[in-house]
Amino acid sequence: MVTITSIEKIREAVPYSLALGAFDGLHRGHMAVIRAALASPFESCAGVLTFAGSPSGGPAVLTQEDKESLLEQQGVKRLYSLCFSQVRDIPAEEFFWETLVKRCKAAQLCCGEDFRFGKGAAGNVELLQRLCQEAGIELCVLPPVLDGAEKISSTRIRAAVKAGDIPLANRLLGRPFGFSGEVIHGNHIGTRLGFPTVNQAMPQGFALPPFGVYASRIQIESTWYTGVTNIGVKPTVGSDKVLAETWIPAFSGDLYGKRLRLSLLQFIRPERKFDSLEELKLEIRKNAVQAGEITEQHPFSEQD
Repeated sequence: MVTITSIEKIREAVPYSLALGAFDGLHRGHMAVIRAALASPFESCAGVLTFAGSPSGGPAVLTQEDKESLLEQQGVKRLYSLCFSQVRDIPAEEFFWETLVKRCKAAQLCCGEDFRFGKGAAGNVELLQRLCQEAGIELCVLPPVLDGAEKISSTRIRAAVKAGDIPLANRLLGRPFGFSGEVIHGNHIGTRLGFPTVNQAMPQGFALPPFGVYASRIQIESTWYTGVTNIGVKPTVGSDKVLAETWIPAFSGDLYGKRLRLSLLQFIRPERKFDSLEELKLEIRKNAVQAGEITEQHPFSEQD
């Protein structure tokens, strides 16, 4: 996959099928639009035009690194990942003709029915339909994907994460909520307790679930392991920043400096301060058993 981050660098020579949208979560609704572009007659030249970050400014439910990785896994050939500031003042019709037609060589466009574009979000699907007809471009407009009676949206996912309803967030996303991050050094209290852990800093601007302990999965190379993850500031031993600290019962080895993907499955208990380290050890063992049971009951696929 080729990633292009500036309009000025877009110089395509062959017709493309493009999925259009903010795609700030790559949830099931977003993936329906992207898969429509991939299923077109131009599938060998399918691209996504989106933004780095969310134009709404809400907390992220997906890091830019993971977004790019997921799109490449889907088969996207071109990713136009633009800063919103680059395009927000371009009138809708100018953006269509100069960027989508002239630069991207769009032969087909795919979007959701609530897609907006151009300065002041003045362009809507009705305008896009007229412009595509004038340009001889096929337009595929996808209806919203529902979960229950409600539309799947990044707003709903953020609300689920904030409430600690990780199974709901995972169902809306179509994959487990989480992130890839480098393993950093902590205070090594876990090692001294007999529970060596991996520490990962929560990504800046990322949606934070309630502080506490979660059943999780963590990927080491190509293998997924059951984990017990504490998200918060570790009140018993103290921490000055929000960390995801994961104990992986079935793994031992040096992981410092490696980038691992952490996926949350279910909330187990709130973060709290224990009266002693011995009491903390007993609780960690109990949480490990709970995490194992949850993992068995809730299998998941990172590719859904």
